[in-house]
Parts: sequence; structure tokens; C-alpha cells
Amino acid sequence: MKLYYHPNSPNCVNVLATANHLEIQLDLQLVDLLKGAQRDPSYLSINPNGRVPTLVDSNFILWESNAIMQYIAGKKPGNSLWPADDRVRADISRWQFWQASQWSKATGTLVWENMIKKFLGAGGADPAEVKKGEELFHGSAVVLDGHLKDRQYLVGGGPTLADFSVAAMLVYAQPARFPLEKYGNIRAWYARLEKLDSWKKALPPRMPA
Repeated sequence: MKLYYHPNSPNCVNVLATANHLEIQLDLQLVDLLKGAQRDPSYLSINPNGRVPTLVDSNFILWESNAIMQYIAGKKPGNSLWPADDRVRADISRWQFWQASQWSKATGTLVWENMIKKFLGAGGADPAEVKKGEELFHGSAVVLDGHLKDRQYLVGGGPTLADFSVAAMLVYAQPARFPLEKYGNIRAWYARLEKLDSWKKALPPRMPA
């Protein structure tokens, strides 16, 4: 299986962590986002969204990181990241959908305003947008922090695809200035994930200050 990716993309970190955890070898193909490779016609032919990651397995092409994670995990029946129990899978999917529809809006706004704009020379952070991002962040963080009370992981007693999906944007919590101070359950949960070898190996080789 070939994965078109960029190491600094959080949506690639969670896919790589999944493959690492399951010891599934992926043929990694760099899409150089800084050079605009995601807009090249050859790449758009497999992912018309012009984003990463994209998985190619023979003649099957799949984009959207959560779908890719489920597909990869399905290659190893009986694994703990994507258990066969229908209710457990539904619970995992619930958190992956929440991540895509709620959590990513808040974290993505802060990553763009506080980190990426400066990196690209696109001007300083817009205070109004930062405020909006922080409001969205608090609204979602309350839900996540409350769920993690008395829990080690999001679903069950060990890490699952849900954890990898939701945790991905926290890779940039510091440079993007996520207001995590009062969310001790989130911080403790992410610290547990950071200790996993599969997560460590998936992290970007160069982290922004």
C-alpha cells in the first residue's frame, strides 16, 4: 500500500501511528505541500481535494484520514485499535466523526492563525479569528475533557483509532497556543499517547518552535 503524505500534516500523523501500531508497512510517497505538489494534475487525479493523505492499494484509491485508518486496521483482524465488536466500532467512529466535524474546526483555526500564517509569511494572527477559534476550542474541549474523566482512553481500556484521530492536532498544541490549561484530563490523556512508540515514530521529524 502506498501512502501519499506530508510528515507535518496531523492527518498523516494519525495514519502513520495506526500503521506503526499494527506493524503494517506502507510505501511512503512525499507530497511536498510547500512546493504545491498537492495541486499538481497527477496528484489531483487521485485526490481531487488536493490534500493529504491519500492511500493507494492496487487499483483502490482512498482519501480522508479516518477512512484510511479504518481500512488499514481492517487488514489485521483481531487488533485492539479497531475491534470487531460492532458497538465498539460504532463508538470509535463516533469520536472520529466528532473529530472531523467539531474538534478540527477549533484546532484548525488556531493552528492556521497562530502558526501556519507566520510560517507562510501570510501576516499576523487575526485577533477576531483567534477569539473565534478559542471559543470553539473551549466548547469542544469541555466535551472531550469531561469524557476522559476517570478514563485512560476514549473507548475501552487501551488506545484505539479514536484516540489517534482526536489526538492528531494536539501535535501542534504548543506552537498553535491551544488553551489547554484547565483541561487536565486532556493533557494527561495526550501524555499517555506520547509514550507509545507507534505515536513517537509518527511525529514530524522537525517540530516548529
